[in-house]
Amino acid sequence: MNIKSMLSQQLDRFGLLPTQQTAAASTSKIICKNFGEAEPVLDGHALFEYGYCPKWQDWYELPYDMLATAKLFRATSHHTSALIVKRNILTSDYIPHPLLSRHEFNALALNLLTFANCYVHVKRNRFGGIVGLGSRPALNMRRGLDLSSYYQLDWDQTNNHQFAPQDMIHVYESDIGQEVYGVPNYLSSINAILLNEAATLFRRRYYKNGAHAGFILHMTDALQTQSDVDDLEDSLENSKGAGNFKNLLIYTPGGTKDGVKVIPLAEVAAKDEFYNIKIASRDDQLAGHRIPPQLIGVVPQNAGGFGDVEKAAKVFYYNEIVYYQNLLKQVNERLGIDVIKFKNYELLSLGV
Repeated sequence: MNIKSMLSQQLDRFGLLPTQQTAAASTSKIICKNFGEAEPVLDGHALFEYGYCPKWQDWYELPYDMLATAKLFRATSHHTSALIVKRNILTSDYIPHPLLSRHEFNALALNLLTFANCYVHVKRNRFGGIVGLGSRPALNMRRGLDLSSYYQLDWDQTNNHQFAPQDMIHVYESDIGQEVYGVPNYLSSINAILLNEAATLFRRRYYKNGAHAGFILHMTDALQTQSDVDDLEDSLENSKGAGNFKNLLIYTPGGTKDGVKVIPLAEVAAKDEFYNIKIASRDDQLAGHRIPPQLIGVVPQNAGGFGDVEKAAKVFYYNEIVYYQNLLKQVNERLGIDVIKFKNYELLSLGV
């Protein structure tokens, strides 16, 4: 027996020889991992706060991001409904004129409500007489540096069409930062729109990606062979289908029931404030549009409801819709004829 063996026996006798568990513990390390990509804090909010109209080529650019605002149109159901219900009321009360069809007026109203700008194209014959009025898309229209001419941009801004000053009528809302274009008032509720959309997308992706666990099967009893464990794992893997929760198998032969501590990740989404976020962001959107909730199909959460819908509709009409009607009537002042006229507002008409 050599000296090394004798020393090992003595250490083992007094319990000083490291065990297999101790050696494994000395070589192990704490594992900390995070998942997901970094997200921007401001979320591009500065795109809506230019505050001025920069010059570009022969025209002025708008003081806010038109393309982002167009994408925002269908971001949430409340934002879309608020714009559409105003458009519907305006179009339903409009009296069609031979120069301006109901379809063209519908496009004018939607552009004005969405972008706070609408452009009436005056179509003329060879002798300069007016033969019709049309709507040009506000998303692609720009005002010239002389503030009289107008341009409709091509997709690559190379073959842009220029309109003569007498052939374009620009109707827009007033802004406190500049006097070239109108700026939508609802931009103050952009954060609420984006928050509502983000909450919905997060919950949808949470259920769609299946990265959460339905249940965790923790086994401590040692099975006969490793192939039995593999067969059980394959059975669990093949039992799930599209839209189902994923299941986890943890096999620790010879372990105790408390040997593995599992933190239920699914409770992170179950305990979030999804419902409260949706309600709060919805109210902010309605405040930005100044529209009663019962007019866009919001379900009341209390027994009393939202009150008389007829009274709310009348107040909304005279406070909001009449303003846009008067704004659109600026076309009549430019042309010298009453092209845009509206009938009296009626909630119930027996003749329809």
